[in-house]
Parts: sequence; structure tokens; C-alpha cells
Amino acid sequence: MFKRAKRLVSNFAALLVVTAATTPFAHAENTFSNPPTIAKGPGYTHVVEVSGPHRLVFIAGQLGLTPDGKFAGEPGDFKAQSTQAYQNLKSALDSVGATFADVIKVNHYLTDIRAQLPILRGVRDSFVNTAAPPASTTVEVSRLAADAALFEVEAIVALPPR
Repeated sequence: MFKRAKRLVSNFAALLVVTAATTPFAHAENTFSNPPTIAKGPGYTHVVEVSGPHRLVFIAGQLGLTPDGKFAGEPGDFKAQSTQAYQNLKSALDSVGATFADVIKVNHYLTDIRAQLPILRGVRDSFVNTAAPPASTTVEVSRLAADAALFEVEAIVALPPR
């Protein structure tokens, strides 16, 4: 009984190896759309569909900290912090072989949405593909994890399998 099971497992493993070696993997295909029944958002896409074999990468919230652990710019400089946070997001994308074109969802956290949102839009648009921007949520929060933090961004990325 065990010999037969061992032979079946061995044959199955060989089949998997042959199949994996001979089957081309398609890249993840991301479709960005704004249904006509929903008002088009400024700088984001309402629906991002990921199809095909893929891997999802979740990038933790990035603050506007420079590599030495200090906040970018002068105290209270939202543009400097948000630009640095997006630079940090770019570094995280680079670490997994991704670009902003692979980002399918971002979440933004601001401490003063009325004053900061117009600035954020300019910063964001200098990084993302504005023709097919990722799905996005932006909210105001009373405070972030670090007292001097004014902004945080997190992302979900869809990539082809390794």
C-alpha cells in the first residue's frame, strides 16, 4: 500500500514539474474602469480588476521619514512629507520589482484634509499613471503613529507570479 502511494506521489510530483516547466504563465492583467453610473473621481479609478495568475503585495503605511529616520522638510511641511512618503513607497515597490503602474489600490491618511488634499493630488500625480490611476481612498485622521507625521500612504500591488 505504501509503495503504491509513494509511486503515485512521485508520478504526481514529476507531472507538476513538467507542467510548471512547459506552461507559460500569463502576466496579471489589470483593468481600470469608472462605471458610467458613478461620478468620475479626481485622480483615482473606482474599479480595478486583477485577472490571471498573479501575486499580491501589500505595502505597509509609509510616512514622510527620510532614510535617517527624520521627517522630511521643516516641521509642518506637508508637501515635503507626502513627497518623501511617496518616495518611500517607490523604494518599497522597487524592492519587489514593481512600479507605480503595478499599484492597484492606495489609501491616504491626512491630518487636515481641506488644506492638504490639493497638495496631495499634485504629489500623487507626479508618481502614479494619471491615465490609469489606482483605486484610492483618502481620509482625515486625528493623528498618525508618530506625533510629527502629517501623512501616510499604503498600497496594494498586483504582479505576475515569480
